[in-house]
Amino acid sequence: MADLVIRNGSIIDGTGAPSYVGDIAIEGDRIVGVGSIGDISTSGARVIDADGLIVTPGFVDIHTHYDGQLTWDPMVAPSSVHGVTTIAVGNCGVGFAPAKPDSHEWLIGLLEGVEDIPGTALAEGLTWDWESFPEYLDSIEAKPHTVDVASHVPHSALRTFVMGERGALHTEAPSDDELAQMAMLLGEALDAGAIGFATSRTEIHRTNTGEYIPTLTSSESELMALARVMRGRAWGVTQLISDCYLTTDEDFARTEMDLIEEFARVSARPLSFTVQQPYHAPERWRYLFDRVTDARSRGIDIKPQVATRPIGVLEGLEATANPFLLCPSFGAIAQLPLGEKVSALRDPALRARIMIEHAELMEAVPEGLLRQLSGGFDVMFRLSDPVDYELDAGDSLAAEANRRGIEAVDLAYDTLLEDGGKRLIYIPLFNFAHHNFDDIAEMISSPNALFGLSDAGAHCGAICDGSSTTSSLVVWARDRRHGERLPIESLVHGHTQRGAAHMGWMDRGVIAPGYLADINVIDLESLACRPPRIVHDLPAGGRRLVQDASGYRATIKSGSITFENGEHTGELPGTLLRGARSLPA
Repeated sequence: MADLVIRNGSIIDGTGAPSYVGDIAIEGDRIVGVGSIGDISTSGARVIDADGLIVTPGFVDIHTHYDGQLTWDPMVAPSSVHGVTTIAVGNCGVGFAPAKPDSHEWLIGLLEGVEDIPGTALAEGLTWDWESFPEYLDSIEAKPHTVDVASHVPHSALRTFVMGERGALHTEAPSDDELAQMAMLLGEALDAGAIGFATSRTEIHRTNTGEYIPTLTSSESELMALARVMRGRAWGVTQLISDCYLTTDEDFARTEMDLIEEFARVSARPLSFTVQQPYHAPERWRYLFDRVTDARSRGIDIKPQVATRPIGVLEGLEATANPFLLCPSFGAIAQLPLGEKVSALRDPALRARIMIEHAELMEAVPEGLLRQLSGGFDVMFRLSDPVDYELDAGDSLAAEANRRGIEAVDLAYDTLLEDGGKRLIYIPLFNFAHHNFDDIAEMISSPNALFGLSDAGAHCGAICDGSSTTSSLVVWARDRRHGERLPIESLVHGHTQRGAAHMGWMDRGVIAPGYLADINVIDLESLACRPPRIVHDLPAGGRRLVQDASGYRATIKSGSITFENGEHTGELPGTLLRGARSLPA
């Protein structure tokens, strides 16, 4: 007997197959009928009328950083309000377990530096009712959430747990005994249900005091010892980030890809790695994709993990960054309350000093990330409501300033003062090198690519890409203006079955009898991302970016309606995922 019935929806089942109109019957936490369900008793069942709506599996986000937030926040927002029903944490080799008491402060500083999560919020919010990784899983499992959660074993935490202070230095190598202990603890974590292992090899990742992440230059012997732990297991994936997508050095790119391939070969388990398109190396991703194709032809299971839109940094007076952050005169008022800061910035004399200092800064700063954040006005955009994520270079601040006959730097200054200083400026930091979305279309259309890199739960004052599930359907399936649209069935597949299957979660991501009843009912015509906004609702009043959505009529997690018309129903059916999940019988 069905408990919940969805009637007359356009079912996009997650497999990539063409959509069709039909009904869905749910009993308990499982789908028991799809299409024509006349032979299933629906007496007394709640009915959702989905006529004119699309019905998809719940979205799967394999790249989040809610490791700390999970310990105090059952909502797991903003992901849960954008149709996500399953997440993975522990990505990029950072997290909070295993952790000895004397490493708590260092681990908080690492997450604050790498992922821009306020250290004060973590210090107050983390419960630290664990030391080992299995104990961390137990702690997460004891707390209800709106979504299912799985965790990788973070390499940095593992290293410092075993090596102590030496483990925090990327120049230090573990001894044979330490490496054996690291391998033993990784095996223990996998046995307890860790979904895999994650590490970082990028110079971008630093602690809050500027030190490189401790895994930056981990040797091949260290990595292969950990890879061998994973070999022969029924589950376990590897996630990593390397500077191979950023480099212009052919030898470095080749060497890093050789190492990535070798790890996947030795572990004999699936591996995904970050691929983005930087402005200074716009074609590097093609080389990496070619390497993936070649490796997969030889039976090595590696996949590029890509974003469905540009990785967007948000700048503002309350955000982590803005174009004038490094100007000394701005620095003198940077810590003022917002209202006082806005009043000070309206002073013509202060404005004049900041403009002089900014011009001097731009003369001194070389090409690269810092110059882009400070003066890349040709790729800075206002955010509309709802947000139009298909960027047009003609709408940039530089283009608008040119039309108005003013300097772009002056327009940026004025823009930051709008809405009482709450205005945010969007900068596509990656995946916009040619000022269009053509390369992204190629990336996400590749059968080898995984949709990921939302970084939801991280970069609290700079990035709000947890809404990428919503924006990808809006941009690619409904609103695209500057190129061909993509089939909505393939987009939904990328956000559901493809990621779930890679992780080993074979019981979700598909609308079919026997599968987990994780479902979204969506009004595609009204689906939209509202503008991101900064709130101070983390522990200790910590700051973060949040973003609402419209168009989600209902999100169903394990048969329970968790969100209805954008509002949380109070249901918290999410649980900890330990290891893989089998295909339904």
